[in-house]
Amino acid sequence: MTEKISTQNISTSELTKEITSTGAFVRQGNRFTTPFGSKEGELPVETNRYRLLWAPICPWAHRQKIVFHLLGLDEVISTGTANPVRTSKGWEFSLDEGGVDPVLGIRYLPEIYALTDPDYDGRATVPTIVDITTKKVVNNDYFNLTIYWETVWKPFHKENAPDLYPEHLRKEIDELNNVIFHEVNNGVYKAGFATSQEEYEKAYDVLFKRLDLLEDRLSRSRYLFGNQITDSDVRLYVTLARFDIAYYMVFRTNRNRLIDFPNLWNYAKDLYQTPAFGDTTDFDAIKRGYHLGSHSENPYQILAKGPDLSNWNEPHDRARF
Repeated sequence: MTEKISTQNISTSELTKEITSTGAFVRQGNRFTTPFGSKEGELPVETNRYRLLWAPICPWAHRQKIVFHLLGLDEVISTGTANPVRTSKGWEFSLDEGGVDPVLGIRYLPEIYALTDPDYDGRATVPTIVDITTKKVVNNDYFNLTIYWETVWKPFHKENAPDLYPEHLRKEIDELNNVIFHEVNNGVYKAGFATSQEEYEKAYDVLFKRLDLLEDRLSRSRYLFGNQITDSDVRLYVTLARFDIAYYMVFRTNRNRLIDFPNLWNYAKDLYQTPAFGDTTDFDAIKRGYHLGSHSENPYQILAKGPDLSNWNEPHDRARF
């Protein structure tokens, strides 16, 4: 039986701040962007000092967990997991005993943002990196976090960890990541949160034009950059994993389902069946988080029964490359 609770992913009042006069969704900027590194003013790279706060529904947070698993950083940075269905008070740590994060002692994510910066009036977002020694937020820069894990955190990578950000490809990866973010990762949100027909259709067209181009690109190589998984694959995967189960229905991005793109679908299955990708993909949490939020226009909080997810374990064709 589906638990019915009055919750939401982004409240109406919060979302209003990110809607332009034309009805376009413009995502808020990140408040805490100090980089990790060894230079003065940077966040020191130290084992067991930080805690990643995430929610398995969130694509920005999910890619941190994928990279942690691939590189072995889950052994040196702890993780706190929020309930996938966001409450009116923000992300809630109700999955933990006593309903509080066991390390930080907070019930709702905005509590630690208020302790860090009492004047902060934006959304408290995941992923959030907290310095356990000060119990303050030090970084919520979801766009750049995986790059830090892949570079300055390299001394803590496990043996034989993959190089997700090889130096000879960094310029190309950065360029593709920027396109994927604006047109795909955030593109689905631009369509889903638009409040005018014109802005919705504009985002919809940009999204599917880019998916068509990626479908063609993946007809010639196993991954986005040949036979090597890179940071770009992590970023694309998290949107593809949510496409049919959430975006197609809830965000009205319904020209095609993921399974209607032969190359993108087989590519997504290939990654899902790769350790760290499928291991961290919680389809139930994703479905609950998107379908039971206020933006889904689902006043009776009815959880969709489909789609069938068993096909994610079916054979793929990517080994031919």
